Parts: sequence; C-alpha cells; structure tokens
Amino acid sequence: MPGRIAQADIDEVKARVNIADVIGERVALKPAGIGSMKGLCPFHDEKSPSFNVRPQVGFYHCFGCGESGDVYTFLRQMDHLSFTEAVERLAARIGFTLHYEEGGAAPETSGRTRLYAANAAAAEWFRQQLMTPEADAGRRFLGQRGFDAGAAAHFGVGYAPKGWSGLLDAMTKQGFTRDELIAAGLVSQGQRGVYDRFRGRVVWPIRDITGQTLGFGARRLFDDDNGPKYLNTPETVLYKKTQVLYGLDLAKRDISRGEPRRVVVVEGYTDVMACHLAGVTTAVATCGTAFGADHMNILRRVIGDDGTAEVVFTFDPDAAGQKAAVRAFASTKSLKAQSFVATGPQGLDPCDLRLQRGDAAVRSLMDAKVPMFEFVIDQRVAGFDLATVEGRIGGLRAAAPIVAELRDPIIRREYERVLARRLGMDTGEVHREVDRAAHAEASAARAPQRAEPAASAPSPELRVTLATLPRTPDVGLERDAMMGFLQYGHRIDPDLRQRAVALEMRNPALEAVRQSVAAATDVSRPGWAVEAVSAVREPYRSLAAELLTGEFPARDDDHAVVSAHDLARRLVTRSLDGRKRELLGAIQRVPADSEQGRAVRIELRELDAERQRLLAES
Repeated sequence: MPGRIAQADIDEVKARVNIADVIGERVALKPAGIGSMKGLCPFHDEKSPSFNVRPQVGFYHCFGCGESGDVYTFLRQMDHLSFTEAVERLAARIGFTLHYEEGGAAPETSGRTRLYAANAAAAEWFRQQLMTPEADAGRRFLGQRGFDAGAAAHFGVGYAPKGWSGLLDAMTKQGFTRDELIAAGLVSQGQRGVYDRFRGRVVWPIRDITGQTLGFGARRLFDDDNGPKYLNTPETVLYKKTQVLYGLDLAKRDISRGEPRRVVVVEGYTDVMACHLAGVTTAVATCGTAFGADHMNILRRVIGDDGTAEVVFTFDPDAAGQKAAVRAFASTKSLKAQSFVATGPQGLDPCDLRLQRGDAAVRSLMDAKVPMFEFVIDQRVAGFDLATVEGRIGGLRAAAPIVAELRDPIIRREYERVLARRLGMDTGEVHREVDRAAHAEASAARAPQRAEPAASAPSPELRVTLATLPRTPDVGLERDAMMGFLQYGHRIDPDLRQRAVALEMRNPALEAVRQSVAAATDVSRPGWAVEAVSAVREPYRSLAAELLTGEFPARDDDHAVVSAHDLARRLVTRSLDGRKRELLGAIQRVPADSEQGRAVRIELRELDAERQRLLAES
C-alpha cells in the first residue's frame, strides 16, 4: 500500500524553505514594513499591491481577494498540485530525502509529477542527441546563427532525430508509459501507431518561471519535412501556450535587479538567445502565439506595477509586426509600467542584427525604443493622406479612441499634442474629438450593465477584515494586540502573554481570533501562528490572516517586540480597571465593616498594587 510522507518531514521541509524565495519566483516582492513583503496578487487581477508575505512565519495573505496559506498552499494553488506533489517538489528543491510511513513504501508518483519527470527526461535526451553525428544539420543551423556549443548548453537546446520512435523507445526504457508520453505531448497517436512528435528538428525546452520543463518548441531543418516551420508541444495539463514566456526562467533575476526593471519581448527562441548573449538578459518570447493578456499578467507579477518598470517589444516594421503591436498595446493598457517598441535597422530581428552588426547593435536597440503609444498612433494614421482635409479628419477619428483610453489626464493632454503635431491640426480640435471618443467609450461600457439584471450578478463573499472593524479605541487596542501576539508571540514574556491572551476580547471577530491563539500550546514552535490562523472559525479566518501578515505599527523588529509587550500589558490593565470599577460599585452597596466589605477593599488594594507593578515593568 502506498505510504504517506512522515509529518516530521513535512514540517522540516517547510521550515527549511524560505516562502519569500518560492513566491518571489512568481511575484515581484518589495519590503513592506517589519518582516513583511508585498507584491501584486497572483490569484486575482489588481493594480495596487495587496499580497503580503511574512517569511519569518512562512505565510502569505492577499488583503484584496482573501487568499492565504503557507508555501505548500501557494504551490498547490499556482501549479494545481496535490499536497504530496507540493511537498515532494520542495523537498527536491532543497535536496531533502523524504521518508514515508506505513512500512516506508514510497507512494506512487502522481500524474502531474510524472509529466514533469517525462519532460525533464526528454529535455536531457534531446540535449544528448545534439552531440551525435546525425545532429550535424542542427549544429550547423545554430552555428550559422552565431550560437556555439556553450550557448546551446546554456539554453538547453537539443536535437530530435529523424526516426519515428527514437524518443519513444528511449523514454519507454526509462519506465514511462505511452499514455504518459502522449499526455505530455512528446509523442503523437496516428493511424500507424504512436510516434515521436518532434523529428529532424532543433528543439528548445520551454520552462516555467521556476525552471521546470513544460514542453518544447522545435524548428524544421530538412526540406522533406512537410510540417510547419516551428512546431510546439500541444496544449497539455502542464503546457498552456498563452501562460508561458520562453526565457523567463533565465531572465527573471536580472529583471528584478534592473534599474529600471525592464522586460524585452522578442518574437522567437533564437531572438531570446541572441539578446541574452549580447547582454540584453531580460529578453523573453511568446511560444507560438501572439502576446496577450495572460502574458501581461505574468509580467505584471514579475516587474510589479509601480510605474517605474519598462516593457520593450521588438516588432518587425512590416504589416504583421504592426498588427502585433496593436494587439500588444491592447494588453498593456492596464499596466502602469511604460511600454515601448524597438525596431531594428532595416527591420532586422535581434538574431540577424547580432549576426550582421554584433552584440553592441543589439544592446543599442534599447536606445532606439519609442513609446508604444506613439508607435500605435503612427500605425492608425499611416493609411490616411494627411495632405488632405479628409485624410486628417479620418486619421483623427482613427487615433482619438487610442488617446481616449489613457486615464492619466496629464499624459492624455500631452499625447493630444503629439497627435495634433502628427496630423497638423489644432490641439483644441484634437482634444474635442478625444473627449467625444472617451464619452462614447464610457457609454458603451455602461450599456451592458443596464441591460443585465442586477440580480444576476453574484454577491461578493462576506469577509470580516481589518477594514471592516469598528474604529474605536477599544477595538484598536484589541486589533494591535492580536497582531502583536500572532507576529511576535514567541518573543513576548510567556506569563504576560498567557495572561493577556486569556482575556476575552470585546469585539466578536477579534474574540474568535483570540480563542484560536489562546489554544496554541507551544508558541516557540515554528508554524504555530499559521496553525492558529487556520483554526479560526469562519467568517473570521481572513481577519486572522490579515493580522498575521499586516504591517505592525513599529519602527523596527526590536521596537515591535517592545510594543507587543506594551499592548499585552494594556490589555491586562484594561481588565484590572474594569474589575476595579465593578468593586467600587460593589463597595457602595455593602457595609464597610462587614466581611464582604473588607474582602472588597483587600481586592482593590491588590488590584492597585498589580496595576503599579505592570506600569513599573513598562
């Protein structure tokens, strides 16, 4: 019977992995307060970062959509893995050997894991084939484009032999079944049986941002190959062509370190290679499809969306390139990053430019870039005869909707002037037409909402969050105290913490969080706060996650610990003051010389002494 992973190993792997490193491969994270990092949420579309990560506690939470969890949850959500797959992937990442219970038998590897393994094995086999005598045509192809053996090794380029079953036979010997190879897109099923999908081609591995091979792209080499010039892996469980960018695994580090952060989007595998080898190491490419919204979402998470980053497209100046630019522009409209178009001299793509003019010419492409907005406007007015009144009016009406899409009024005014100069028209006239186009767009956007019955829209999930808590001094104290307990409970004096956490909160939502925190038996153990948050009953769990990941009000880590202690004392003091008020009311109702009256006065003196002791410790 398949065994399960030992719980001690699950905990150990999670403790050894830095959640910020794992998430940082998918999301551009920046410091956001003490011990916290922030970026754009990968689980929903947003323009302002609300996705918080706390590396010290191994937890993330999005203040926008409410998604939260640990490093295993993140991998399961992002890559649709099972829990076992997530643990096994992280264990492999750090070189940790997992142990399995129930006799130590390792569980059967799941389907997705098998597909990853098949792609990795195929990539290695293709690389080995590039060194064989048969691959001479492939090596010549690469050499003619300026790529030597070192370049091929760096990008993992390989060769698929011309035979019908070379890869199939090799993979079958490694224990992969035909069904697995078909599911991975490595072989195809035809009337003559199963055969290799890639034959007689140069092959590039297509990897996700973490470096795992999802599929392949292959270029035709021989004249008797009747297939397309470029052939990619078909859509599979792992490979979705609209959700992957070739070269991003190699480019991500330099993208995040750049000043400014810049992504260069080129049109093919050899262009990515040429750019990287020439020093433009942030180049990526789409895989057999036009640049679209899904690609933009990938880049947004990598570069952030604070308005300082750049996305540079290298389109050909021909009609197809112009259409591609317009499509790409539609995908970048919501991005705060600046977008540009860089066109090589004489229409040369980066690969040909490097061959003919050297590395420096490729790097100089970045100096010749123009704002994509201007490029698109030029494309819109290019078909009109601007020497005529009719041509200028036609160009204005074609370009005005593009300008109208700009939300920043200052930028819109500047581009109205740019368009006016292009057309040779009065700025006021251009402004009126842009205004008219903006109103028309707004009306069109509102129309479906009026036609759609309001009841058909699903109601948003009701979540209690920090933003929904009452803004009163009592709630503010309880909120900050619970944040301090979750984030710094392991550094608060145990007796003080236990005493404070035992006190009931006046706010029901914070009381639900307190009950879970109070139930924690060992706050010195890594991961206790995450477990406490997970144990909070709904609809208050999202609030607990925000308390764990939110920005604690302190200057630095040491001051945060001091503040957490102070908040705990204030809770205890508040409780003492409440009890004192009760006793003062009671003493008015009982005879002073009675036994009950003496007991009340003794308790009052003890309360005052305890309060003074707490104040002295602060």
